[in-house]
Amino acid sequence: MWKSIITAKIGGVDLEVVGDKPSNMPNWLWDFDAKPISEEDKQELKSFEIKSKRGFRGSLYKTDGFIEQHPFGTVPAGFVGEGRLGVFESNSILRAVARECKDKSLYGGSDLNFTSRIDSFLDANLVFSREFQVYLLELEDITTYTYERTKAAYEFYLDGLEKALSLTRFIAGDKLTIADISFVCEFAQFLREGHYLEQLETKNLALISENFQIDYPLTFQHFKTLCNQEEFLDVMGSYLDWYEM
Repeated sequence: MWKSIITAKIGGVDLEVVGDKPSNMPNWLWDFDAKPISEEDKQELKSFEIKSKRGFRGSLYKTDGFIEQHPFGTVPAGFVGEGRLGVFESNSILRAVARECKDKSLYGGSDLNFTSRIDSFLDANLVFSREFQVYLLELEDITTYTYERTKAAYEFYLDGLEKALSLTRFIAGDKLTIADISFVCEFAQFLREGHYLEQLETKNLALISENFQIDYPLTFQHFKTLCNQEEFLDVMGSYLDWYEM
């Protein structure tokens, strides 16, 4: 949700956000008007119980209306327009928010070619995030296969960003766009691997991002600069206080 909230702050959009910590996700009934539920409520809502298949353990509770609009049943989940149309996947929700922004340059403005370039970076970001999500979920008992696959994805992604930032001030061009916002939010999540250093060391593995600052100086500086920008700090808070920048 960070991506969309930061974009809304920068772009001047009123965004309603309802949510909770991941561990509390099973304690909500997910719908357009999502609400917390008790253990007693869960007994009455058995027909809405869905066994978690990815990212969470146990059961989540989602109404039929939620599933109609979000057929994959994932969160974050967005609703747009008077018809409460479902929009899913964080980058797609991000785009939806950006389209409503007063600052249209965040998503390319009237330059459709530039918009397509932004989309390219968003898709590259998504490919990397898919890889590292599996890695983070397995860090308690990581396999060499997953580690090497994530390391290769990391190097491919960061190599591309470093090349881009050697030519322009921001990732997609000379202005801040949602490509930059998406990058910062996703990469901050990836850096959570730092909390699992001991587990990696027991398998003679190092942090994949160990030399981030040295190997990718332009990308690191860009990341650091944006993390310290007011709109990012307001949303990300103390999340990266442990990480030395």
